[in-house]
Amino acid sequence: MQLTLFDWLIIGAYFLFNLGIGVYYSRRARGSTRDFFLSGRNVPWWLAGTSMVATTFAADTPLAVTGPVAKNGSAGN
Repeated sequence: MQLTLFDWLIIGAYFLFNLGIGVYYSRRARGSTRDFFLSGRNVPWWLAGTSMVATTFAADTPLAVTGPVAKNGSAGN
C-alpha cells in the first residue's frame, strides 16, 4: 500500500492534535506530577468519560468489559 501526501497530512494532523492536548494539560499541571496526571482534579466530564471509554479499547480489555456491557448496556462500560 502506497501512502499519498494526503494520508501523511492526516497522520501528521493526528499527532499534532495529540501533542497539543498534552501541552495544554501539562501547562495546567502547576508543576507537580500529581497535578499533571490528575489535571488539578478539574477535568471536564466529557474528557474524563472519553478517557475511560478509550481505555476499554485496549487489546485485552474487551474480554473483561463484555459482561458488564451485556448486563448494564453502555453505562456498564
